[in-house]
Amino acid sequence: MMMHLLIRGKKDGILCPIPSHSLYTDSMVLRGATLVPYYLDEYRGWSVNISDLKKQLNGARAKGIAVRGLVVVNPGNPTGQVLVEENQCEIVELCKNECLVLLADEVYQENIYTDQKKFNSFKKVARSIGYGEGDISLVSFHSVSNGYYGECGRRGGYMEVTGFSSEVRGEVYKVASLSACSNISGQILMSLVMNPPKVGDESYPSYLAERDSILSSLSCCAEAMVSTFNSMEGMTCNKAEGGISVFPSVRLPPRAIEAAEAMNTEPDVFYALRLLESTGIVVVPGSVFGQVPGTWHFRCTILPQEEKTQQIISRFNVFHEAFMEEFRS
Repeated sequence: MMMHLLIRGKKDGILCPIPSHSLYTDSMVLRGATLVPYYLDEYRGWSVNISDLKKQLNGARAKGIAVRGLVVVNPGNPTGQVLVEENQCEIVELCKNECLVLLADEVYQENIYTDQKKFNSFKKVARSIGYGEGDISLVSFHSVSNGYYGECGRRGGYMEVTGFSSEVRGEVYKVASLSACSNISGQILMSLVMNPPKVGDESYPSYLAERDSILSSLSCCAEAMVSTFNSMEGMTCNKAEGGISVFPSVRLPPRAIEAAEAMNTEPDVFYALRLLESTGIVVVPGSVFGQVPGTWHFRCTILPQEEKTQQIISRFNVFHEAFMEEFRS
């Protein structure tokens, strides 16, 4: 919806992180706008490099593109990072100084697996700096289909729109009201997400036990996968700090790249298909999300049940060893 309101034509652009969920890049195509990509810094835990961000912004403007907004996904998807507050402050300052609408995808805010970091909403960060309603335009997104509740079969969510005039807010409500009928089940579920059982409620002990069990299982699965991928030949994987996936980098042998090119297939797609055919394990090639040219990745979720994780890891390991040996120069 906000893309619809921000985009007027192909000369309008939105800064989008690479890698990121195809939702944003595909939305740009549908709206006929210009995607202005900025690469997350893999060597610094998939953080946002402000210097690169400014370079992409200025480069787009030099080509006549009116850059109107900046998408930030925190915690990251598919990259699984949690941004530090200092980095968030830099992003907020950039958006204020450059008059960009900050589009904050915060749907995995409950899924945090590190004691060294905590989730901070961009609204909270902006207010802590001293920026009020009239200083920065911010849209925050949350959803019932993500997070530890993971009701992916349901569709419910919200966006909070701040820092816009009453006229713009009126247009937002107008576009939202175009739906023929409301998503009642999604609204009910979103209400439960926003108002969970509290201390003293009869259901609070069982709610707390189930929530903590789910998050603990996800954390253990993530830790096991990261450790395994980092032990494999030619692979490196940043720690999963949040979200539901890891995004390892794999240095494919030249012969594997040549075999992929002979099939007119991206090398990471070639690897993912061979993995599927050999093991039944499904991963998503990094080229779906975007990646630095010449690098190859894949997204692997941390959703398998804890008792099945070791079996999956073992099969993955056997496949990777055989694959690397088959295509060894």
